[in-house]
This record gives sequence, C-alpha cells and structure tokens, in this order.
Amino acid sequence: MSATGVPTEVVVVGIGADGWASLPSSSRDLVLEASVLWGGSRHLSLVPSVPGQERVPWPSQLAASLPGLLSEYAGRPVVALASGDPLVSGIASTLLDLGAPVRVVPAVSSVALARARMGWSFESCAVVSLVGRPLERLALELAPGRRTLVLSSDASTPAAVASLLTSSGWGSSRLTVLGDLGSSTESSVSGVASSWSAESSVLNVIAIEVAGSGQASWAPGLPDDAYEHDGQLTKRDLRASALARLMPAPGQLLWDVGAGAGSVGIEWMRAHSTCRTIAIESDPERAARIGRNAHTLGVPDLQVVEGRAPDALSGLPAPDAIFIGGGATREGVFDVCLAALKSGGRLVVHGVTLETETLLAEVYADHGGELTRVSVETAAPVGAFTGWTPARVVTQWALVGPFA
Repeated sequence: MSATGVPTEVVVVGIGADGWASLPSSSRDLVLEASVLWGGSRHLSLVPSVPGQERVPWPSQLAASLPGLLSEYAGRPVVALASGDPLVSGIASTLLDLGAPVRVVPAVSSVALARARMGWSFESCAVVSLVGRPLERLALELAPGRRTLVLSSDASTPAAVASLLTSSGWGSSRLTVLGDLGSSTESSVSGVASSWSAESSVLNVIAIEVAGSGQASWAPGLPDDAYEHDGQLTKRDLRASALARLMPAPGQLLWDVGAGAGSVGIEWMRAHSTCRTIAIESDPERAARIGRNAHTLGVPDLQVVEGRAPDALSGLPAPDAIFIGGGATREGVFDVCLAALKSGGRLVVHGVTLETETLLAEVYADHGGELTRVSVETAAPVGAFTGWTPARVVTQWALVGPFA
C-alpha cells in the first residue's frame, strides 16, 4: 500500500503497563490534544476521557483491517497508543510497512524492563518475538549458555516454549517469566523447562538461560542426521562447499531448486534471521518433509513450492542466489535460473551423472566461473580393520554474476 489515502500523520505514543501516571508531560499533551485516538481497549481505558475526542479501538482482525482504517481517516492527524516501544513488535512497525507517515514517541519497552529485572546487558542477550510468529523461530537462538528474551504472544507461550526446549534437547534451561512488567501487579516466576508447570500472565516476557545439548551450530554443514530424508540429501561436506559459494547475506533470497530434503535452503536461512528461501520440489512427500525439517531446525518461514522446474519458477520473486541440486539437465531449467538472478547473484549447480557433468563443462566453457570435482571419503570398518569408503563424486559449478 502506498502512502496515498492515509492520515496526514500517525503519532504512535508508547505507554507503560502503569498507565497514564508514568507518561511524560509531552506524551500526555499529544494524547489529550488528539482529535482521533486509536488503541487497544486496555490502552484507551488507561487515559482520561477528553470531550469530543473520537476513540477508535483496534479492530479484532487488526492486520487485515488496518488498510481500511487508514483510508477512512485519510487526511486527518491521528494519535495511536501502543505498549512500551511501538517499534518492538509493535503497531508502529506495521503502520510503517503499510506506507503510513508515522512519528514514534516511545516509552520504556518490555525488553528494556526485562533486561533490567534480569540484570542482563544489551550485548549479552538475544531477543525473539513470538507475537504472531511461529514458535519454532526460537530454535535458531538456542545454544549452551546463551541468554534469550522471548516476547510472548499470550499466557500459553511460556508452556509452549518449555515444551519446545525440552523436545529439542534444551530441557535443562532455566525460564523466568516476567508478567505485567512495569505495573503494580508485576510478577516473576522461575523454573526448569523440562518440569515447567507454572501459570503465566497474559502479558509476559520469558527470559531463558539456555542449557542442554540441542542443535546449536550456525555453521554450514550440519550433521546429516539433523535432517529427515529419504536419501535425497546434499551431504554435509558438499552442503558446506555449496553454501560457501552461495554466500548467504542478510535479507537475501535463495531458490533451492530440486530441494530434496531442503538442507541447502534451510542452512541458508540459518545463516541470518532475515535470509529467505523458496524451496522448489516436485515430489509431494519430499515437499512435506522440507517443511518439517525447516520447523525442526528453526526456520519455519521457509517457503515450499511443490512443482517441477522450470514451470514452477514462474512468478517467483527474483533471487539473489540459486542452488540447483537436481534437474539441471531438464530443458529450460538452467536458462531460466540464469535469467532470473539479480545483479551480483550467485549460482551453484551440483551434478552426479555424466549428463549433468557434460552440461556443467559446457556452461563453464561458455560462462566461466568455478568448476570443481568434490570427492569425499569417510573411514569405516573393513573387517577387523578400518578403511576409506568413498561417496559418489560430485561435480560443482559456481558462478558469480553481474547478470543485469
């Protein structure tokens, strides 16, 4: 949505759980002088009534209703109330995404209050928002000794987090649930994830001191047994080699073509929380498996397209990088992928057949790049002794473009 047909300005004022009393005079003046005041019913009830002021509670389906609300108040100044810092999983971020002109007047955020209560510095902890987001996103921020603050969706979030921690090998982690931060009813309850049974306030932040032996590495090349697969899996050494050449970067998009178990696309997203992947897989069972692997390994936002390239690539957003793990010799796949890449994009293709190897030799002659044969051998028992067991040799072609 563009900025046309919206209020002249939305001033989003942060308000703490203790309400009106703690607001600075400048924020109070903005609220009292507003002709239109938006906010949740709880927030609106915290401020004194103003004769003639139009008060609009947020609609129940807020995300879907906001464009219409912005249109309805086009050309008028509006003040909106929000909890704490409106740019921390708050309404100000949503309004900005919709193209509204926004000015933010923050209060102390729940994150800042939680860090203060725990005595955790900004540098010493991560923050994960589960407000309207999949629980599995938390898995990416877990490692032994790591401190993580979780912005909860509701009172059920702490129990769900404890269950996730326990099922993924972090059951010995300590949880502290901080409820109604900054209010007269503020509470704190602590316990271990594996035995968590406490009830929680609707408004809460969870502080996690991570302990256990779950999957923690962000480096490419997770163990093969981290994935559910049927044999169609880019093995860890080849996966690490491919990702080194794909070069994941914040905010960038990968097409994982012929994705199999989805391992390359999953590890692309594990490189940074803003990396995105579209996995293209023609087999329905494998496509479903990719989704399960993505959830297990902390990247539930990975998008799976069930279909066969090149037809399934039509209409997809332009990628920054493409990995072709299968189907490179199918007519049109290589040409469509090469044409789709953004300027500066990266393309990596793996081949194990003579036909694919022939194709890669041809494109290397035409386009240059880097052509590598990768042979991996692992030690295994040979009777009473130990010998080397070779895996199938893979030909890898990598190209960095301008392309545009």
